[in-house]
Amino acid sequence: MAASLWRAVMDSVSGSSSSSSPSAADAASGGVEFWHGAERTGWLNKQGEYIKTWRRRWFVLKQGRLFWFKDPAVTRASVPRGVIPVASCLTVKGAEDVLNRQFAFELSTPAETMYFIADSEKEKEEWINSIGRSIVQHSRSIADDEVVDYDSRPKATAQPKDSEESEPAA
Repeated sequence: MAASLWRAVMDSVSGSSSSSSPSAADAASGGVEFWHGAERTGWLNKQGEYIKTWRRRWFVLKQGRLFWFKDPAVTRASVPRGVIPVASCLTVKGAEDVLNRQFAFELSTPAETMYFIADSEKEKEEWINSIGRSIVQHSRSIADDEVVDYDSRPKATAQPKDSEESEPAA
């Protein structure tokens, strides 16, 4: 679904299904300058959305979004092959037992679970930690907007009932 959403955004921005202009990438990336200063970058194998083959992709984690590219030479003109907004993710955890593959992990949203394979146990753990931190940071910022400060609401004054007023205190 994340990739489908990405395609829909790219198509609407560019007006066609073949989008390769930098302006389309800028608009669809949510203004994130993915070409420099990433929180984490590296190669991962990602399972395809429709055809469940494994493809090696270059991943960039920045400002609550996980982008992927065919090539590690990411520039301002690069167009991501896809993006996952990590605020929509529920969990990131190891998945060796699910896939029966070494160094596998999964990223789950309410709609789908995506699978990845790192090159080593260390890389897998680093990706899980980085994505997990990003989920917490970006889901907290969304939740903060929805926080109701009950202390600042006007307090209703309690009106005593007639029976409470007429009874003597014991």
